[in-house]
Amino acid sequence: MDMNTIEAVVPTTDPAEWRDGDAWLAGGTVLFSYGSTVLKRLLDLGEAGWPAVTVSDAGIELAATCTVAELYALPASDAVAGRKWPGLDLFRPCCDSFVASFKIWNMSTVGGNLCTSLPAGPMISLCAGLDATVSILGPGGSSRTVPVATFITGDGQNSLAPGELLRSIHLPASALSAKVAFRRLSLSNLGRSGVLLIGRRDADGGLVITVTAATKRPVQLRFAAARMAGPAALAAAIGTAIPAELYHNDIHGLPEWRRDMTLRLAEEIRAELLEERLTVSGDFWTGPH
Repeated sequence: MDMNTIEAVVPTTDPAEWRDGDAWLAGGTVLFSYGSTVLKRLLDLGEAGWPAVTVSDAGIELAATCTVAELYALPASDAVAGRKWPGLDLFRPCCDSFVASFKIWNMSTVGGNLCTSLPAGPMISLCAGLDATVSILGPGGSSRTVPVATFITGDGQNSLAPGELLRSIHLPASALSAKVAFRRLSLSNLGRSGVLLIGRRDADGGLVITVTAATKRPVQLRFAAARMAGPAALAAAIGTAIPAELYHNDIHGLPEWRRDMTLRLAEEIRAELLEERLTVSGDFWTGPH
């Protein structure tokens, strides 16, 4: 989409250059889809030169400009060869949840998906489910680190202040090392996610279930090994953690359906991770069964 109010495209990664009427430009897949009648300048991150992926014993660092295609290729790359990180099994199902063409995959960025902050954003699901944190740069040389699970504050809303720039996303090795499970449902074949849940069984035996797409922002439920949830306790915990008004409501699913499917998929994940039984509803999950 043409944006005929744009007066300049400025290649920069410096938040000090930001002013009213600016927008950061990475892949631009959402920015150019929705357009704007108020923006004056685009601050272009295309020449930032940030390494898309950095792997270390501490985990995986993704540049905000890392594309979906680069993320999809990572689990099969030499960069993570030999790493005992079951969490890598989540990368491709989450990328597939975009239900997008290769053209989108090669432009759309991980950071852009987080900053757009739509409930169905699958990079939000992946990063929140793996306890990722984002590094945020601000004018004046300031920086801060925020968990992805709290970075998203609502439908299309996040904690970025004007001029701040999401620089990178850190996926910790502790979460990548956990046993994981994935469930996704849509009202239509290859439709936008209406419910997307990610589960983890951590090294200490604790269970973590992250609810996205069904809710306006990510919701995490944590159960210590000593008080591991049964079906009734899990359902009660979900009812307490997610009030009715927090369920998202749009053409991709009514709140009542999202609530019922959240309960169903959470129980499937609980049973799978505790090795009680395996039932797989939805699509895109080809992890170890």
